[in-house]
Parts: sequence; C-alpha cells; structure tokens
Amino acid sequence: MTLDGTTPDAALLEGLNRAQAHRGPDGSGIYRKDDVGLAHGRLAIIDLATGDQPLFGQDGLALIANGEIYNHVELRTALSDVAFSTGSDCEPPLALYQRHGLDFAATLRGMYAIALHDPVRRRLVLARDPFGIKPFYYAETAGGFVFASEPQAILATGLIERRLRLSARDELLQLQFTTGTETIFEGIHRLSPGETVAVEGGRIVERRRLAALPAGGCDHRNATDALGELDEILAESVLFHQRSDVPFGMFLSGGIDSSALLALMARLNSRPVLAFTAMFPGTGATDESRHARLLAKAVGAEHVEVPVTERDFWDLLPAIAASVDDPVADYAIVPTYKLAAAARRSVKVILSGEGGDELFGGYGRYRSAMRPWPFGRQMRRHGFLEGLGLLRGESHAWRAGFAAEADRQSGNGRTRLQSAQALDCTDWLPNDLLIKLDRCLMANGVEGRVPFLDPRVAAFAYRLPDSLKVRRGLGKWLLRSWLDGVLPAAQAFSAKRGFTVPVEEWIAGHPELGGLLAEQESIREICRPGQVESLFRAPGKKGGFAAWILLFYALWHRCHIGNLAPQGDVFATLSSRA
Repeated sequence: MTLDGTTPDAALLEGLNRAQAHRGPDGSGIYRKDDVGLAHGRLAIIDLATGDQPLFGQDGLALIANGEIYNHVELRTALSDVAFSTGSDCEPPLALYQRHGLDFAATLRGMYAIALHDPVRRRLVLARDPFGIKPFYYAETAGGFVFASEPQAILATGLIERRLRLSARDELLQLQFTTGTETIFEGIHRLSPGETVAVEGGRIVERRRLAALPAGGCDHRNATDALGELDEILAESVLFHQRSDVPFGMFLSGGIDSSALLALMARLNSRPVLAFTAMFPGTGATDESRHARLLAKAVGAEHVEVPVTERDFWDLLPAIAASVDDPVADYAIVPTYKLAAAARRSVKVILSGEGGDELFGGYGRYRSAMRPWPFGRQMRRHGFLEGLGLLRGESHAWRAGFAAEADRQSGNGRTRLQSAQALDCTDWLPNDLLIKLDRCLMANGVEGRVPFLDPRVAAFAYRLPDSLKVRRGLGKWLLRSWLDGVLPAAQAFSAKRGFTVPVEEWIAGHPELGGLLAEQESIREICRPGQVESLFRAPGKKGGFAAWILLFYALWHRCHIGNLAPQGDVFATLSSRA
C-alpha cells in the first residue's frame, strides 16, 4: 500500500513473487487497485482447478492467502446463503469479513497468513493464525507499507536496507532464535501470531488479536473422561489436517507426538500411510529409525528411511541457511530440509508433530518449573555462547525480551506449568520450531501441517490438570496413556530418547574450519581474536554446539546481510569472495 495513494508498481509486485517463487511454484497472480497491490504465488493443494488467487468477494473485496483453512467445509455449510465462486478453502474468509469485519478470523481453524483489500473502506486487512504457523512480515517504509511471507522478499524490493538489529543478533547467538515482533533486520517486523491489523494510507491504524491458548487455569477432570475426549479431539484434528486434493504423508521420528499422528492416520485412511524418518548412519547420534520402522510395520505404513550424512551437512548447509532468512540456529534444520527434499518426490503435504510437547507438557524444563519453592526454577534459557570467552562483550541484555515475555505469561490463574507452556507457545514455538518447519518444507515446495496446533486440541490440552500432563517424572502423561492403548508398539512410557543431530561430531573432524570462520567479517566483529580457532581445535560438548551456531550465523550473514548467494558447499562458500 502506497503512502501517496498511487497504484503500486507492477514490477515491484512481480519482484516480490520472484523472491518467493519456491513458496508458490504452481502459479502466480497480481492484483492492483487504487493504492493497494497484492502478489501471490500458489502451492496448489485444494481446488486445483479454480483455486487460483486473488479470490474476489462482494463490494470488490480481494484476498490472497498462504495456508489452509481446514474447516472450510463446515464454514461453507454455515454460510449457506453465500454463492461461492470456487472450491478454495480460502474463499470463506471473504464472506466472513463481509459479515464480521476485522473479527472475521475468529471462527477459522487452520494456518494462515491472509491479506484482504477492502476498496470501499480503502483499507488493507492482514491476519495471521493464532499459533503463528504461517509466517507474516511487514515494513512501514517511506514509500508505503510492504508485506511478505519471508523477509528476504521485502529486502529484495530495495525499500529496506540489509541492516542488522544488534539486540536480535545477540539473541540468536545465545538462544538460537530471536524473540518478539522485531526481526533481526532493522525495519522489518513480524505480525504477531493471532493478530489482525487494518492498514490505511500506508500505516497500521488498528490491531486485534486472537489468543492461541484459553484463559484461566486448569479444568478438573478425571483421566478416564479425558482419555475419551482426547481420542475424539485428536482424531478430528488429524482428519481435518488431511483434507487435500494432492498426496500427503508424515514425518515419523519415533517419538510420542509423531507416533500418535501415525496411529491416527493409519486409523483414518484406507491406504497405507507414507512415513519419512531421518537417520544418521555411522555416527554416535541416537538412532530412532529402527523404532520408527517397527511402528510403521505395526500399522502397515509405507516407511521411507532418509539417511542424513556428513556429506549432506557440508553440501546442504549453505542452501539451508539461505532458506532460513528469519534465522534459526536449530540443528534440526538439517534433517528437516533433507526429509523435505525426499518427501517432495512423492507428496505435497506433510503432517508433523510440532506442538505436542508445548501443549501436553513434554519438556524437562516444565518439571523443574513445577517443583515447590525453594526447589522450583523459573523458565530461563541459558546462553549457548556464555562463559566460553568467545565474545568481545559478555552483555546479558539479550535476556530482556525473553524475561519480559515470561512476566507477561505468568499469573492470570495459571499454574507454574501453564505459565511455562504459554511462554514456549509465545516465542519458542513460532520463532524457532515453526520457522524451521516452514522454511525447510517450503524451500522444497512442500506444505507442512501440524495437527496438535489446532484450536480444539489447544483448548483441551492446555487446561488439563497438571497431574494429567506430568506424573511420576514423565511429561505428556495423558498423551502417553492414550498412545499406549492405541499403539502398544510405541512403548509410550519408555524414557524419552530425545532427537539429536551429530553436528558437533561432524564439525570436530574439521579443525581447519575455525580459521576459515575467523576470517569472516561477521565473526570478527563479535568474537575475540584467536578464540574461534581455539574453539574448533578442541570444541568439547558445549563448545561443539557453540561452533555450530557460529558456523550457521556466518553462512546466514553472508547470504542475508552480505547478499551473496551460496557458492557450493560450506568450505567453498566461506572461501568465496564473491
């Protein structure tokens, strides 16, 4: 949307589409009217024949969206007096906006980033799903208001300089992700999860927000009733998330969450489930592939094992860093990217288990938060580069954003466990786990769906009594109990194995990488002379993860701040001066 009221330049809109072509390889559309321009690239999943966007409604309304509205069938039934033009899942929001204005997203079940132009009111309306499953970024510039699914598209317009926000950089180095609504790029912001905003004259004039989690404390219910309700709610969510006109599959790690999805998908489908599992042959990483193989056999699934090798790590990492423009130094991006590349040969939709730990109480840090005073500990992220003598400055200012959010999520009748869960759902989940999943899959033209992050599932799971989440030292007690009944082969009450990627092992074999990294300007400006080389010569366990973060950051900085494309593998890219 322009500030001066002129119609946006078609070339700028086409440039936005080119910058995000990987997200929409099946078609594109451009809309220009008055002071608003919309650009859309389509990954065709539902209504392959008539679902091209923009979509149009009454009074000249125009809409583009990234995502899926899973309850579109039910919404169409409720809107029986509306004459729909397409079978697209994204058309009902037009009719809902016509009736409810800025509250139109209240009844949507899905993942979405929606942009809607209302020419009568001369406003642009933007909306993001409550968990932040789909990304949404914007910038208010001297020329007007620009938005996109990825920051790199906004940067490609030239309306925003490639300039680091240093406080976010420090968060990334210590937390492996960045918090809040301000991105690592000066001037580019995240639309908050659940937020709907109205933009007029090139500036935001109104904000509303849908909460991902219900208000209040825990419900009082017994395990027997809760188990029956859990089965019905999870089955419905998985059924909704399977709505697709193209083939779909799932990521199977062998853990509780993905095993639960496998059990339900096997129940709900007449054809074998297609399940993809990452494995790390020849390394010391925990091998979940054998357990996943047994689970797949137990339900008759077609199981695809995807080896992730050291060679993959060195070859793919520059391209992965280029894909994760909103940076996440989570080493699981490596197997996720490789799994997505394997899955795209067979499917266009993947179901994944993100959100199960956050909603059902799976993390060990939750158990610490529940302990009575003086043994309980407030949620506190440790810094991955703290105490190693690497950094030129050892400021703790990077804790501020996380600490402020922790304060906001405490109280309000919540238990300590619920406060810890809410904190993770506010920052860790959307700004680490979901960015990782979105970028790795969309870079490969695959859509990722997360059935645990559904409004009905969240409303049920979050308000469970603490004792149905954590019991006898085990998290996700209710989910484990349910899984134990429907899929005994999952061994639901065995100790959580944890998912590891042997990046430290791979990095430790290349001490020469320290010198190469130390030459990068991005590393020189944050690290003390000689310390990076020393770290790579003898990293140790904590040092190994610090080495991984520095490696990822150097590759990310080169691409997204230096605006330099990857030049082959890690060593060729870091050695290149172009």
